[in-house]
Amino acid sequence: MMQRDNMLIRSWRMIASCASGLLLSACFPRIGWTQAVWICFLPLFWAVRGQSAGRAFRLGFVCGIAHFITLLSWLNYTLVYYGHIPAPAGWGIVLLLVSYLSLFIAVFAWWASRCLGLSLVWRFSIPAVWVALEYARSTLLSGFPWELLGNSLYQHLGFVQIADWFGVYGISFVVVLVNVAVYDLLSLVLQQPDPKNRTASIGLALTAAVVVVHVMAYGQWKIQSIQEEIDDAPTIEAMVVQGNIDQSIKWDPAHQQSTLEKYLALSGQGLSEAPSSNRPDLVVWPETAAPFYMGRNIGMTLLLKDGIRKNGAWFLVGSPFVESENGVNAYYNSAFLFDPEGTARGRYDKAHLVPFGEYVPFQKWLPFIGKLVEEVGDFREGVPGKTLAWDGHRLGVLICYEQIFPDLARLASRNGADVLISMTNDAWYGNTAAPYQHFSMAVFRAIENRRSIIRAANTGISGFIDPIGRMTNTTALFEDAVSRQEIPLCAIRTIYTSSGDWFAWTCVFLAVVPAISRKFFKPAPDGGISIRRRIS
Repeated sequence: MMQRDNMLIRSWRMIASCASGLLLSACFPRIGWTQAVWICFLPLFWAVRGQSAGRAFRLGFVCGIAHFITLLSWLNYTLVYYGHIPAPAGWGIVLLLVSYLSLFIAVFAWWASRCLGLSLVWRFSIPAVWVALEYARSTLLSGFPWELLGNSLYQHLGFVQIADWFGVYGISFVVVLVNVAVYDLLSLVLQQPDPKNRTASIGLALTAAVVVVHVMAYGQWKIQSIQEEIDDAPTIEAMVVQGNIDQSIKWDPAHQQSTLEKYLALSGQGLSEAPSSNRPDLVVWPETAAPFYMGRNIGMTLLLKDGIRKNGAWFLVGSPFVESENGVNAYYNSAFLFDPEGTARGRYDKAHLVPFGEYVPFQKWLPFIGKLVEEVGDFREGVPGKTLAWDGHRLGVLICYEQIFPDLARLASRNGADVLISMTNDAWYGNTAAPYQHFSMAVFRAIENRRSIIRAANTGISGFIDPIGRMTNTTALFEDAVSRQEIPLCAIRTIYTSSGDWFAWTCVFLAVVPAISRKFFKPAPDGGISIRRRIS
């Protein structure tokens, strides 16, 4: 009977771990159950408390698999439809990435199993470890900071304003802290803990409550403060053009001219419809909106410049670029800034490339591995944080994937950019959750650096984000669209812009110090929420 009970409890622990993973995914677009973020770890905490290190690690890994396979299911769409990979092989590749990402949650679960039920300091280390692991995920092996925990609250502007101090990692910390506090309170209600444990649980709950109150108070004050800055800031009229070019024909030479003509026509229409008093100062096209090598394809380049002259405005145009270096061609994914006369005044080259999409890592040692998506070339990296001088201002450009990396937007802002421009081609993702997830992360780049963001996407979502994080004039997916907005140019220098991920590094330190304690390697007492009594 006891053996059967143990097997049943183990099954419930596995189910609880999966439930935590699914709750995590549900917090993000498209589902967007953001309220679940405050309790998403409770099933996992119950599952791992009192378990051996190996078992806690495995339960955390299961949680990670459940989370990332649902969050990133759109990757299979890209691999199958544009990488021309059979669906089973596509899912195999996705599972490799998901397994790697799940290791971070597995380590977190192992840590939580050591610390739940211990003193206040130990419990406080749990959110610190989560942040340390998020930072590791964001930087190791090129980094993949896609939808960090704090990103789920992108619509709760009163809560996320602390990002201008702590980055998105600060919001992640508070979320995990609240989860630990709620779990401890439930343990108090459902169990009979010893007095020391009761004191620690109450202390953690009070600490979490104080933190949340201060975060919300700061948010309300900061929204009012930044609004005053916005009201006094100079403005420009910006326009984004969404050409809605089908990815399957985008790189077909037979469609180059029609694609370019469509973008020029939409731009001309948008400029002509704008009131003369609010004529756009800057027109932004998406990543590789001009699907030819700028300057190398003379005919298409001249057609573009002639169209810009006729429209008589500044244009920022995404296009690939090739130049010869010591007799070897170097390819770049670039953005070109043209003045109203059609003269190129600056070029930004994408600095953080997509592994196996825009280049093959370790190709010298792994020559048999090719790109997963054949339509894009083997690009070289540009200079991170480079800005473009424009009409007395500086533009910070983020091309596609770069938008998810906080440090790139921070470097551009620190280098004088008073507006950030996100140029992307999310057609790769189809009608999945990915375009919505991608757009949500841009909100934090605006808040972290207190910069407006102009976002142009080939098939959507295009739009604007102000320094408070408010999204305006956003477009729908897969439609031809032109969107205009007057945007403020703020020159605020935030703590995050100046100091970067200091908070994440602090959490790394807070994670390392207790790990050297011999006490850490003992499992936490299994005094949490129990169902054994109910089963027997």
